[in-house]
Amino acid sequence: MEIRRFGIGHRRPDGPPGTTGVQGLAIHSDARGVIAELALERGGSIAPHSNPNLTYLLVIEGGGFVRVGDETSRVSAGDAVVWPPDVVHAAWTELTPMRAIVVEFARAGNQETRLLGTGAEDAAAIAAESESTSSDAVTSTDSSVPRPAIVGTPIARDGEPW
Repeated sequence: MEIRRFGIGHRRPDGPPGTTGVQGLAIHSDARGVIAELALERGGSIAPHSNPNLTYLLVIEGGGFVRVGDETSRVSAGDAVVWPPDVVHAAWTELTPMRAIVVEFARAGNQETRLLGTGAEDAAAIAAESESTSSDAVTSTDSSVPRPAIVGTPIARDGEPW
C-alpha cells in the first residue's frame, strides 16, 4: 500500500509557474497525467494559459472564480471545472482562499503533461493575457458573473459570498 500525503505542511510554498499566492503539491505525475493539490490564498491567481491536455479543477474547499475561453464563473467547494485541451483558462480568488485538486489527463500520443502550462512557449501568452485580463479579475465580484450550472440539489457552500 502506498499513501501520499498532501495539504498543510506538505505543499511547496512557491506554487507552479504562472501563479501568484498559490501553494501546491504534485501528488502523482507520469506520462498518463498529473494529480495535484493547489491552495490559493485570498487574492491568489493562476494566470491565463492553455494546456494541450484535458484538465479538471475540483474545488474541495472555499471558492473563487474561473475563466474558460471567454466565460467567467464563480465556483465553490463541490464544483468540478473542465478545462478543455488548448483552451485558455485561469482561476483566482478574491475574498476567501480556495483549495482544489487538479487532475490532468495526457492527450493520447502526448507524453508530456504540463500542469498549468509551464512550457516556455506559454510564458509570453500568460504575460500578455494577464495584462489584458487583469482589470476583469478585480471587477469579477460584479453580480453579472454567472454561477455554473449545478447538477443535483444545491446546498449551502463555503466560499465567495454570493
